[in-house]
Amino acid sequence: MHGKLMLPLAAAACLINGCVGGPHAHGAAAGASTHNQTATLSPEVANAAMAAAVQQVIATEQAFAKTMTNRDFKAFLTFLSPEAVFFSGASVKHGPAEVAVQWQPYFEGRKAPFSWAPDHVEVLASGKLALSTGPVYEDGKIVGRFNSIWRLEADNAWRIVFDKGEAVCSTKP
Repeated sequence: MHGKLMLPLAAAACLINGCVGGPHAHGAAAGASTHNQTATLSPEVANAAMAAAVQQVIATEQAFAKTMTNRDFKAFLTFLSPEAVFFSGASVKHGPAEVAVQWQPYFEGRKAPFSWAPDHVEVLASGKLALSTGPVYEDGKIVGRFNSIWRLEADNAWRIVFDKGEAVCSTKP
């Protein structure tokens, strides 16, 4: 991606595509809420709980990305943890207010300047912290990769706490 847009984009890239309602629509999977609970479950039940948590994070990331597609800045903000930290090049934005100032320009105009989608999600055994990562697209071309850390917060909503992106090298083999 190009310099100025790629870094904030990559940072925001943790935001992923989707058509789910929002972070409040995604609660913790039964049995996946604490490490102690998971440790006492049979392997089959623990695996099912983990798989459910992974699906929740995928859906949340997709819904987060969908806010860009839908040009819905207010919805975008609902996915940010009060402790959100977004990296963009040498710049680091702390908290929803700083992130909002940085990201609001991306929501101007009729067409989204970029999009993203998760291609890998990992959830801790505790079911409380997750990593989502995937490509960032501009005009259908992969221009970057995002890495987002999501936390299951007290209201059982997954919210992004860290976001960082990087450009993709465009060298030919």
